[in-house]
Amino acid sequence: MKDNVVIDKSYALALKIVRLYLYLKEHKKEFELSRQILKSGTSIAANIEEAVGGQSERDFLSKISIAYKECRETIFWLKLLRDSDLIDSKEAESLMPDLEELQKIISSIKKTMTQKLQPNNNL
Repeated sequence: MKDNVVIDKSYALALKIVRLYLYLKEHKKEFELSRQILKSGTSIAANIEEAVGGQSERDFLSKISIAYKECRETIFWLKLLRDSDLIDSKEAESLMPDLEELQKIISSIKKTMTQKLQPNNNL
């Protein structure tokens, strides 16, 4: 299969999020917020995979839109973990560029697909 940047980057991010979750759970004994970032952070890659296997272009757009929202949510949880001192700024800043880059990529894909699916787009 051909390399797919958004799949590769979202999967790599999901692995980092799993490691963050394990760190928070084992070393900080934090179970609620860590579970939230685990769910949203791994959901990005899962929804991108679903989009690629979508049944139609509209299905693809729906899953990509969910991945975008999950990316935004993950950024929120990461900031909350940082600002509540559950992780230090250095840890947060090691993930933030990956999240922001992925958010931009997904946003671009979403915008392109939305324009493509607009009625009267072929005029």
